[in-house]
Amino acid sequence: MVAAQDGGQALRLLLVDDEAGFVEVLGRRLARRGLRVHVAGSGREAIRALRRADFDVAVVDLKMEGMDGIELLRIVKAMAPELPVIIFTGHGSERAARQGLALGAFDYLLKPCELDELLGKIRQAAAQDAPA
Repeated sequence: MVAAQDGGQALRLLLVDDEAGFVEVLGRRLARRGLRVHVAGSGREAIRALRRADFDVAVVDLKMEGMDGIELLRIVKAMAPELPVIIFTGHGSERAARQGLALGAFDYLLKPCELDELLGKIRQAAAQDAPA
């Protein structure tokens, strides 16, 4: 599922956050850095995207209306166990983010974070399963 980095194929990122303005701006900034970004505004939207396409990494907000990031993580891990998931939280919920790690998340980042830090974490997550 992971894109070949040496072949010039862009990383396919699923970016999930219910804050529409934030996720659109972040998605555009990451796309300008060479990622193929699919933005989902909810957990349900993210699940539909996973059914239609393969992704190399998912970045999932922890606190969302309806389906939260932990519930979405459980579903993602059932649908695509090898997909690295980074949990993104701006609510100081480090304990919940650590619960996500226990459920199979690759890592978590606190919002706001520097774009380069997020990009580095995304690339690190994608590389974990890349063929040698």
